[in-house]
Amino acid sequence: MNPSPPRAEASAHERAHGEEGVLPAIFAHQANTATFRRAFVLTTAWAVVELAGGIWAHSLALIGDAGHGLVDALALLLALLAGRLANRPASARHSFGLGRIEVLMADVNGLLMLALVVALASAAVQRLRHPGAIHVAGPAVVVLGLAGLLVNAGVFFVLRRGARTLNQRGALLHVLGDLLGSSAATLSGLVIVLTGWMPIDPLVSFFIAGLILVAAVRLIRSTLPVLLEGVPEGFDLGEIGRSLAGVDGVAQVHDLHIWGVASDQVALAAHVVVHDLGRWDETLAALSAVLADRYGIRHTTLQPEPVSHRLEPLAFDARVTPGRGHET
Repeated sequence: MNPSPPRAEASAHERAHGEEGVLPAIFAHQANTATFRRAFVLTTAWAVVELAGGIWAHSLALIGDAGHGLVDALALLLALLAGRLANRPASARHSFGLGRIEVLMADVNGLLMLALVVALASAAVQRLRHPGAIHVAGPAVVVLGLAGLLVNAGVFFVLRRGARTLNQRGALLHVLGDLLGSSAATLSGLVIVLTGWMPIDPLVSFFIAGLILVAAVRLIRSTLPVLLEGVPEGFDLGEIGRSLAGVDGVAQVHDLHIWGVASDQVALAAHVVVHDLGRWDETLAALSAVLADRYGIRHTTLQPEPVSHRLEPLAFDARVTPGRGHET
């Protein structure tokens, strides 16, 4: 008995979920939970110490570096919280699960980073306008800067020991930024100790603000493809369409859509014109294998259609036409 199109679509959806369930979010690695917790404690503790030291030493560079560390600590905390939510199974209310909570958390963190950049740059401008108004304790800045280098290096090695995930790599990039910030603060302290030139402190804080700005922009930009439901980076709509259209029994593929549900959860939907609906189960298995094996896409909805229903005269070469998906 030929399966009806609605049932065939459900079958594809069930096949995708039957193999792995909802794809695991990047926070789902239990080995990383303890790693991020340790990194969070180290980063937070040192940021508080550095902030207190920066206020005491009147060093805007140290205060900015401490602010950068506090934002990174917040990012780690948000990662831990998002991990708990992202691990929850799909429900009737959230049929894709809560994997996209990661994107929401990333945007919150990015906005906080932008606010820090504005505050730090404004304070630096005021310092440059009145360079002799505040005396920076150079020796204290050097000591705290060097200590920050050691602490951030320790956090870096803690994170490197965790599972190799996208989230871990992102956290490592944050720590590398902290290392640069601590290096810049140390340099400003050395300049003050050796030359007494106070403007170096606000100038270095501009550099630290620039580091934070770059990280914030990259973070927010990385969430846009998911929020706009665009084709995820690394996936070629035309290539995937041609691969599907090349499966035995397929006459045409159209209305092809690929989007990211979360940073590592990709969904696909398409209408598939087949020569023989009676062999749809075999064709569906072949299509699912292509998507899973070649592209790692397992969350799919494939709607079969008979040749007489949709097939049009087509060129021999494959092409993708806007608004109509892939055709061959």
